[in-house]
Amino acid sequence: MAVPILKQGDVLIASVQDALADADLIALRDDLLQSVGRFRSRGVIVDVTVLDVLDSFSCLTLRELVEMVRLKGAVTVVAGIQPEVAFALVQLGLTLGDTATVLDLEEALVYLEDTAEKPRRAYAR
Repeated sequence: MAVPILKQGDVLIASVQDALADADLIALRDDLLQSVGRFRSRGVIVDVTVLDVLDSFSCLTLRELVEMVRLKGAVTVVAGIQPEVAFALVQLGLTLGDTATVLDLEEALVYLEDTAEKPRRAYAR
C-alpha cells in the first residue's frame, strides 16, 4: 500500500494510513528520499498517528530514513506516536535514535518552522 506524500511549501508530509508491510516501509523511505531531492525540501513529516504497532524493522527503517534525509540537508519529524506504541517501544528497548518526535501534525509544522529560523538568525549577524 503506497503512502501518499503531500508537498506543503518546502515540507513533505507522509501520512501513514494503515499498517505497512516491510516492502511498503522501504518504498516509503525511498520515495521520500527521492522527493526531498526533487522538490529541494527542507523538512519531512512522517505522521504515524493511526499506527498501533511499530516493530523493530519499522524503527530501523524510520531511523535510516531520518539519517538519509539529514544527509540530503533536510530535517525529519515523526508525529503522532500513540501512548501504547511508545510504551511498547520502551519495553522492547527500541528507539528512534535522535529523531525529533511531536504529538501531532500541527506541532510538526511548528517544529520545522522553528528549526528553519535558527540557521537564518545565525546568518543574519
